[in-house]
Amino acid sequence: MPRMTLNDQPIEFDMAPDTPLLWAIRDAANLTGTKYGCGVGDCASCMVMVDGEALRSCLITIAEAEGRFITTIEGLSRDRSHPVQQALVAEQAIQCGFCTPGIAIAAAALIARNADPSKEEIEEAIPNLCRCGVYPRLVKAVQRAGRVARRQETISAAPAPGISAEDAAGEVPAITPPDPQT
Repeated sequence: MPRMTLNDQPIEFDMAPDTPLLWAIRDAANLTGTKYGCGVGDCASCMVMVDGEALRSCLITIAEAEGRFITTIEGLSRDRSHPVQQALVAEQAIQCGFCTPGIAIAAAALIARNADPSKEEIEEAIPNLCRCGVYPRLVKAVQRAGRVARRQETISAAPAPGISAEDAAGEVPAITPPDPQT
């Protein structure tokens, strides 16, 4: 059974090793923020961070993810305080929201390695397809997130969710850590 760390929680999946990480995250871990778009890696809706690198979860098996650190949109920040989340809202770079989790993950991975990216670096690092066409605002949002990460600016655009993480987990238990006795 492949084991990994998902959103800072150790987890093991009792699934076939060739199962795409996307389906393990969505179906077994009940973390539905990672979206299924195309299933062949073209749209990047399923983007997650694997050891800090933005990767398409539809193209990675759980066997390939074994022993690695996976971060989904739910793990980026529980209270929507990550600079990318704040900047996407502040710059109105969200429309329907379907591609937003993948875009936020790709942008967060970029900001973590380069908090002052150029327009070209942003366009290269965020390959996500967006049917709504948020691209011009997306560049501004990522640059703004970089300024926040560099502590040159603050944003108070996105309100905290109306429920605590503990209450939310009680309502919809997404991850149960593996039993250390097994």
